Amino acid sequence: MKKKISILIPVCNEEQNIPVIIHAIGETIDTTIYDHRFIFIDDGSSDKTNAVLKDMAVEHKHVFFISLSKNFGHQNALKAGIDCIHQDADCVIMMDGDLQHPPALIPLMLEKWNEGYDIVYTLRKDEDNIPFLKKKTASLFYRLLNKMSDIEVETGAADFRLIDKKTFPVFKSFNERDLFLRGLTKWVGFKQISIEYSPGDRNFGQSKYTYKKMVRFALQGITSFSTKPLYTAAYLGLFFSVTSLLYVPYTIYSYYFGKPISGWASLIVTISFFGGLQLMILGIIGLYLGKLFMQSKNRPNYIIRESNL
Repeated sequence: MKKKISILIPVCNEEQNIPVIIHAIGETIDTTIYDHRFIFIDDGSSDKTNAVLKDMAVEHKHVFFISLSKNFGHQNALKAGIDCIHQDADCVIMMDGDLQHPPALIPLMLEKWNEGYDIVYTLRKDEDNIPFLKKKTASLFYRLLNKMSDIEVETGAADFRLIDKKTFPVFKSFNERDLFLRGLTKWVGFKQISIEYSPGDRNFGQSKYTYKKMVRFALQGITSFSTKPLYTAAYLGLFFSVTSLLYVPYTIYSYYFGKPISGWASLIVTISFFGGLQLMILGIIGLYLGKLFMQSKNRPNYIIRESNL
């Protein structure tokens, strides 16, 4: 009996890449062993992605699509796909639709899965042509994430992974407002193994991840898995409060011995520094309060406009 694989691919303005990735993945899967189906999640595309998906679904019986009512973000699009997985699927492969997650890696992922691993995740190896700033900021993100959170996510962890059917109920149960599936994948446990890959070339379109989105994604990842930033803010406040006490003896000495306390410039710098520190601490607290506020509304992570599932 053939094993059934569902391949989740969130797409946003990828009309030209869809036929290419269907063909590329089809060439890597041994159809004598596996039955596979594609589930594309159209995350509010503004081009002809939805029309292309409908055409592909008519042309190929194993192609399905979910169209979201607007752009809910990559992680929520993946969650929509996970929630719609059929119970008869034996495993799910999640990957991007821009071909930078190489389909040629799928046979190796399936091989590791057949060896008994419940989750096979990938680690991206950056090539020399990656911009220096992007490479350094990515490395800094993972170092900060691991220091400031309660999980260990390897540098280069990507949203290209295979999960076994026994993990489906766990992934479907997540109802967090700010999903960070790379961290949640490590958090859930199970038997896991990693595979390194070199990103493929994007045939069409442009990357959707700007530096602004990367920073926001980093903050979501850190605040989703730890309260350490709050403790750090508390420790900073305690440290500078104790340090400020060292200034008291100098003030008393100057008062009694008639030595004026000079240093208007240093006073302004000190006030500015502590003012900035207080705003930073309030910002950290605000992030957590904001997450609580949005979570309390209990709004859905996504809204499906139409689907052929």
